[in-house]
Amino acid sequence: MENLCLDKTDEELVALVLEDQEYFGCLMGRYSAPLSRYIVRIIPSFRDSTEDVLQEVFIKIYLNLRGFDPSLKFSSWAYRITHNHAISLLRKESSRPHTVSVDNDEYDFFERYKADDQISSKEMRYAKEEVSYVLGEMDPKYREVLILRYLEEMDYDEIGDILKKPVGTVGTLISRAKTIFKEEYTKRYGTEK
Repeated sequence: MENLCLDKTDEELVALVLEDQEYFGCLMGRYSAPLSRYIVRIIPSFRDSTEDVLQEVFIKIYLNLRGFDPSLKFSSWAYRITHNHAISLLRKESSRPHTVSVDNDEYDFFERYKADDQISSKEMRYAKEEVSYVLGEMDPKYREVLILRYLEEMDYDEIGDILKKPVGTVGTLISRAKTIFKEEYTKRYGTEK
């Protein structure tokens, strides 16, 4: 079955899952890592229980699979369910401080520093900590669009599908989020990244 998983699109796998639930493992295999990263970035206070949250998300995906519209991208639909679940958990935990994880293995957020041989790994670590802190202090609606755009590398259409917002609104949110990030970073650290 594993080879069959590789040859199928997400949408084809959804059709197969509706006939035989064993194929759901294929979708879980494809989306476990990216959805886990997304969960940690959106609700970092749940870092220790990411697996539990991911399991809850996969249960919701499975239970709602018959409602999936095959004319849409499955990835956007899965991220939308994850987004809704994460926001629900975030609301419950709104009094806790937030930080955002930026891991080199997941996404090279600091690519421009790699070209400069004079930047040490210690300076790189500090830069990641600074960016993580500023992202963690941002309003969740702005933090989330920056994470989806720059850490999850999604285009405006996918972000619009996930957030259920028009592409123009997504562009506006990203623009505002970048401005807020720059202002907050400059206020806290004196220079922008």
